[in-house]
Amino acid sequence: MQTKTESFFAQKNKEMTKYFKFKELHNQTKPLIIGNVWNVQSAKVCEKLNFQAIGTSSAAISHSLGYEDGEQIPFSDLLFIVEKISKSATLPLSVDIEFGYGNTATVIANNIISLEKLGVVGINIEDSFFENGERKLKDSLQFSQLLQEVKYILIQKGISIFINVRCDAFLLNVPNALQIATERIKKYEQSGADGIFLPCITKESDISTIVSQTKLPLNVMCMPELPNFETLEKLEVKRISMGNFLNGYAYTSLENMTTKVLTEQSFNALF
Repeated sequence: MQTKTESFFAQKNKEMTKYFKFKELHNQTKPLIIGNVWNVQSAKVCEKLNFQAIGTSSAAISHSLGYEDGEQIPFSDLLFIVEKISKSATLPLSVDIEFGYGNTATVIANNIISLEKLGVVGINIEDSFFENGERKLKDSLQFSQLLQEVKYILIQKGISIFINVRCDAFLLNVPNALQIATERIKKYEQSGADGIFLPCITKESDISTIVSQTKLPLNVMCMPELPNFETLEKLEVKRISMGNFLNGYAYTSLENMTTKVLTEQSFNALF
């Protein structure tokens, strides 16, 4: 029978194994396709379909709990959902923490540590914020310094977690998005980021330029104009996310089927 100490270290070793596995998935030839989930059911589907890893969608979780995206849900609610997913799924789990749920490196690092204790092996953190209802890019130097401080605290605490930095230059369609993103990525790389996430980048030439300018694995996201997976592999993209699009599709399908049931006054369409 294991003692409490032996049980603790056994669990810690299990989590470290997941972390190293997750990190290594960003170095394989074929891109890591992340199954974006928002509850236990969606995580179970991804396991059934043999995904290599899963990641939460902040928008999908927020909408499922009746909130808008943009850190509108309490961090305690996010922890509750993440704990349920982590306990029910065996796949490496990354969590979208949006802006970090804090204004200081200490608070953000402590939030990340809380997630790591639940078995989380990676996080996404964004370089934008909301001001008067409008999303804007943070000052790149200040954000880079924040990242560096967060990374330092985690190292001091012995916390190993994959930090995927989301740069929102393309998402916000800022002028000279490619140049802005390239400049920011260089800073984030120096600050200790493990990966770079560029939602809404879709042009092959832009993707190729980013890949050539950084040593960090590039993460892209599902968009109508995004090239297929084979092309992304040739461009040396290392990670592909689904965002909240499957969540939206699922509930659109639910609405359509329910409408059909009500229109036909029968459940035949379900079977």
